[in-house]
Amino acid sequence: MPKAELPRGRGDDAARAPTSATSDFDLATMTGHAFQFLVTDDDVRASLGAIRAALRGGGRFVFETRHPQARAWEAWNPLNATDITDAAGRILRVWHEVEAVADGVVTFTGTTADPDGTVLRVDRASLRFLDVLALDGFLAEAGFEIEARYGDWERGLVTPASREIITIARRP
Repeated sequence: MPKAELPRGRGDDAARAPTSATSDFDLATMTGHAFQFLVTDDDVRASLGAIRAALRGGGRFVFETRHPQARAWEAWNPLNATDITDAAGRILRVWHEVEAVADGVVTFTGTTADPDGTVLRVDRASLRFLDVLALDGFLAEAGFEIEARYGDWERGLVTPASREIITIARRP
């Protein structure tokens, strides 16, 4: 099975990945809610098209995204800061603050600080929260079939209370 390294950094990297004349892969994954960085319809279409083109017939695309009905962003505030330990053993405090919610897109800042509150870094990002119906529309348009769908990591059904939408899509 060939291995390919995709460029890192932008949500549309799959669409800019090198392509070959043949579809070589049996599996493509997108983890860590990376699918949500595809903020525009064009980003979603281009990435799904590139992923489908890279898969063999019967190949699968597996990804997760946060369920918009769970409204996870409502807990993204400094009161819910988390202490983490980086690779060097340094303790850091991380928190998020929502700037805007519009048309399914949440724009927020992520702050990394020392435990005393000294800010080391502030990053700004936008994430798109697509519901099952919208996801299925984009996947069908790109030529995928839904093989399985889960609302949690224990393979539970997707319900209005689910925090995740975990999808296994197949290229026919």
